[in-house]
Amino acid sequence: MPVRNRIAEMQDEIAGWRRHLHANPELRFEEHQTAAYVADKLRSFGCDEVVEGIGGTGVVAVINGQGRVSGRCIGMRADMDALPIIEATGLAHASTNPGKMHACGHDGHTAMLLGALKYLCETRHFTGRVVGIFQPAEEGGGGAAAMIEDGLLERFGIDEVYGMHNWPGLETGRFTMRKGAQFASPVRFEIAVTGQGGHAAMPHLNVDTTLAAAHILTALQSIASRNVDPVKEVVVSVCGFRTETDTYNVIPGAVELKGTFRALDTEVQSLVRRRIEEIATATATAFGATAKLTFLPGPPVLVNDGASVDHALRAASAVSSADSELAPVMGADDFAEMLQRRPGAYVLVGNGKSANLHHPEYEFNDAVIPYGCSWLAELAETRLPLAEQPG
Repeated sequence: MPVRNRIAEMQDEIAGWRRHLHANPELRFEEHQTAAYVADKLRSFGCDEVVEGIGGTGVVAVINGQGRVSGRCIGMRADMDALPIIEATGLAHASTNPGKMHACGHDGHTAMLLGALKYLCETRHFTGRVVGIFQPAEEGGGGAAAMIEDGLLERFGIDEVYGMHNWPGLETGRFTMRKGAQFASPVRFEIAVTGQGGHAAMPHLNVDTTLAAAHILTALQSIASRNVDPVKEVVVSVCGFRTETDTYNVIPGAVELKGTFRALDTEVQSLVRRRIEEIATATATAFGATAKLTFLPGPPVLVNDGASVDHALRAASAVSSADSELAPVMGADDFAEMLQRRPGAYVLVGNGKSANLHHPEYEFNDAVIPYGCSWLAELAETRLPLAEQPG
């Protein structure tokens, strides 16, 4: 497999880029140094066009194939932002920016796309155009939408778009994906519970917001088990419970709950939102408190185009073991915004045995690099094939 072997020769170089990115993480829409580093690399490869500042801190690279006979264009996207997590890996290339960490492998995604583009610049064994998309703010910042609003798809004439994410626990270098809905649509919610604070020894004189909020938290768990069709995928998670006090003998006058719910179906999503509102409001009232709700919608359901999954699977099978039997995942990725507007697919590549995503001990596995780079290169060459030469 010449593509894989050629890129395997570049593994140490690409791993060096990845470790530099890991040591210098930046949060959403703050990826200024990261974007500059990426743009410098792309220019050094000889890309035909490198554009910075798309969607804020996004970078786009264009590589023209031989002859450009077809005029078709394949987009390939990697995310660049880090997370607000204190790293606990103890690695030599650990984060040098306190409280910021590449705990989701975006350093690896960026490095693999760079490696594939370097290879494609050298070989240009395709026709049409390949566009590398280095996206900011995937972690809840709406970076994909920002790039789209900035004209990404039209300006660069992108016909199809593909993305990739590493997956801890899956065999190193193995690819998996599914047709149709693959990742959920996330909605964040905040519930502000207000009552009457006072002395903990005199609860009868107060309206206990912690008690009301605790009952709301518990009742919300009935939505998935009692309101949604059991064969439908849904998750409701309360992830934050904060009071206005930090002491042992004061009942707070206000409590804030924060959480997320995710679904693969818009009807289910609407049902869950309605039930959260009803449960929170009615439960707070039952305890003499009030509840105010705020919903913060995220990206849509990530839906893979069936034909594009076939293309992605063929390319993956030429590189490694691969399947299209992935069960739906309740995680989310705003690459869904691009897939709403262009046919394409999002694949997962195994990171082997590692800490889970968003964990302070997570580390991208550099052994994945040849697989990810080779899949991107194989995809470009098979989706934009050169015409057969006459014998």
